[in-house]
Amino acid sequence: MANKNYEELARDILENVGGEENVTGLRHCVTRLRFNLKDESKANTDYLKKRDGVVTVVQSGGQYQVVIGNEVGNVYEAITDISNIGEDNGGSEPDNSDVSTFDRLIDTISGLFQPFMGALAGIGIIKGLVAIIGAFGVPETNGVYALLNVVGDGFFQYLPFALALTAARRFKLNQFVGIAMAAAFLHPEIGNLVSGDALYTLFAGTPFESVIHTTFLGFPIILPPAGNYYQSVIPIILAVWFAAKVEKWVKSWIPGIVAGTFVPVFTLLIATPISLLIIGPVATWASSLIGALFTWLNAFSPLLFGALLTGSWQLLVIFGLHWGVIPIGFLQFSELGRSTLFAQVTLSTFSIFGMLIAIAIRSKERKTKELSASSIVPALFGITEPAIYGLMLPMKKLFAIAIALNIIFGAYTGMVGLEQFTLGGLGIFALPTFIHPTEGITMNFWHAIIGMAGLALAGFIVTMLIDIPKIQDEDDEGLETVPSGANEVTPETNKETTKQEIEESAKQDIVASPLAGEIVKQDEIEDEVFASGAMGKAIAINPTDGVIYAPANAKVTTIFPTGHAVGLTTDGGSEILIHIGLDTVELNGEGFEKFVEADDVVEAGQKLISFDIDFIKAKGFSVQTPIVVTNSNDFEDVLFTNETSVEQGDYLLTSVK
Repeated sequence: MANKNYEELARDILENVGGEENVTGLRHCVTRLRFNLKDESKANTDYLKKRDGVVTVVQSGGQYQVVIGNEVGNVYEAITDISNIGEDNGGSEPDNSDVSTFDRLIDTISGLFQPFMGALAGIGIIKGLVAIIGAFGVPETNGVYALLNVVGDGFFQYLPFALALTAARRFKLNQFVGIAMAAAFLHPEIGNLVSGDALYTLFAGTPFESVIHTTFLGFPIILPPAGNYYQSVIPIILAVWFAAKVEKWVKSWIPGIVAGTFVPVFTLLIATPISLLIIGPVATWASSLIGALFTWLNAFSPLLFGALLTGSWQLLVIFGLHWGVIPIGFLQFSELGRSTLFAQVTLSTFSIFGMLIAIAIRSKERKTKELSASSIVPALFGITEPAIYGLMLPMKKLFAIAIALNIIFGAYTGMVGLEQFTLGGLGIFALPTFIHPTEGITMNFWHAIIGMAGLALAGFIVTMLIDIPKIQDEDDEGLETVPSGANEVTPETNKETTKQEIEESAKQDIVASPLAGEIVKQDEIEDEVFASGAMGKAIAINPTDGVIYAPANAKVTTIFPTGHAVGLTTDGGSEILIHIGLDTVELNGEGFEKFVEADDVVEAGQKLISFDIDFIKAKGFSVQTPIVVTNSNDFEDVLFTNETSVEQGDYLLTSVK
């Protein structure tokens, strides 16, 4: 529940930016509410600038920025409490007009999985435990097996519910309407719609052949080959996206007095049938077409078949298109007693398995390290969803490398005619399925070993050698490192002396420079808010080194989740805001790594944040870093260095009581 004072301010701000209907997106950084408005002329800028609780207003880069100061998080929370504006610390997607449609699609899909990646990774481990139990001969009817299988499989089975929730937040749909749509997709009655006597067959003799059992107002109801939408990804995301468009249209004409009830009614009545009648069939036909392609390819060239199938399998699973290919494997088993398709598919997870080990070893970023480590065991057992959605898709380069490795080894196993002789477990537990039922261990088994081990080893080696996003070199380890300053001191000989000097300065409200670079006077800062003094007396640095160190003994009062800004209260009472770059909140944490959290007590010279200067510049953002004394009014004066450049640890400013 929002504090009453914040709620009053939030309502006033919302009203004076043109109302909720004028807001297409809202984000916040460490000091500002960043609105995307349909029409900025509807905003009462003059009023907001004079309003108590608002420092100023900045209109820049297509954003309407209301500067609040340190309480911005509370005001943002109050706005989301009293409105339907997004609650995912970003609401709408950032402007990615220079990014390809495919990249935006991949970013959206991976972003929708982030809120529940921890649960997904944990459940993946449980599924791995079930696989181990099964490998030791425990029957599926055993109570332990059955119960653990339910725990491990339930979330995957009903994955569309979780996706409906995160997609509804992303696309600005009533969250419970999104969940209601997922419930319709997963309702058991859906499967009954393709049972009983057939009415007719659509597109007979083509890859799009569909047997119709039921119609809706004359329109045929077509379901995926599995006969349901369990575990599906793309259909529910597209359905929620479409429903958000419908809801927006319905709101435009439904009277406000009945909107609470009838907006959901009309949204569901329109969006759900259309989604089931159009989005479902499109996904079904796409998978059928891919299945026909691989059937032809297997006959034309086993080498190409192996390369393309193994290389593309993880992508097919992401988009739910693998269902058109799986029937080929069952057909091979029924006709030949063996399958080349399932043999290739089994290999595709091992490159990711090897990569995960390397990421877990090299990563210094806590979240990445935890997610990669927890995904290793599931990947070994053939369960790669946690790794793909949590790491591979966000780190597109790694996913592309995994696909490339799969293509290479898939070509090899396709060329040698790798076969599975029975259905079995996934991942490492599939190994026995490569043993010939009468001849025992043949070269086929060793080809499978070469494929699995080779992919895992190749994935591991490549990942150990390449640059990984947010991975620090070993030289950067340790929080106590203090780089050489103006006097070229070294940590070995003068580290303690340097720390003592900075600590003494802190007691006198003297603040050292948190980074090295060229000094920029306040009136020359490129951002109007910082340059005007609205946030307090300030100085800025054009950095030459991408590391922020504590400028004094202090407490971390705030650190933004994206890592682009940190607020400190020194032992001498100065409240310092260090804002790395300008508008860098738009990077959503890319290029930044945090080493501290809010409420941490830090020593002078302790590493706080690292940032990639070249990456930030390449994205079109300034790296100019303002350092602001936000409680300047509590001091008689704030004095700044007269130097034109500083090293980390040099004198920067004094707060005079």
